[in-house]
Amino acid sequence: MLPGWRGLCTGAGTALCCLLVWIIYSHLVKEDFQQLQYFLFKIEKDTGQLAVGTCEIVTLDRDSSQPRRTIARQTARCACRRGQIAGTTRAKPACVDVRVVKSKQWCEMIPCSEGEICGLLMNKSGWTCTQPGGRIKTITVA
Repeated sequence: MLPGWRGLCTGAGTALCCLLVWIIYSHLVKEDFQQLQYFLFKIEKDTGQLAVGTCEIVTLDRDSSQPRRTIARQTARCACRRGQIAGTTRAKPACVDVRVVKSKQWCEMIPCSEGEICGLLMNKSGWTCTQPGGRIKTITVA
């Protein structure tokens, strides 16, 4: 064999060996990462923490002491992704884009139930959901 070929074969063998080691390592890292994700999800589930991107209602108080009027106060707990914040979508707590809350364009988060029409309050402190029968629900942000 020529001296140049010996160096070339040695270099190719080394590169092939490195490639094999990298493939095996990346496969093991991928499996470890999946096991870690499962483990972290299990811990969240067992400790009562919310999964990312979900919300739950913590308190719900209703006051029907006034005729033809019900005042409801609701507190929700959310675990939102970066760039999101707790809000309302389809009359349920949800993670929404933080831009919607900062600009107070509440109707962009689609807060009303199916078939209702959203309207922004004049001072942007909340929104109204108008049902087809004319009943209006007014929601203000605290």
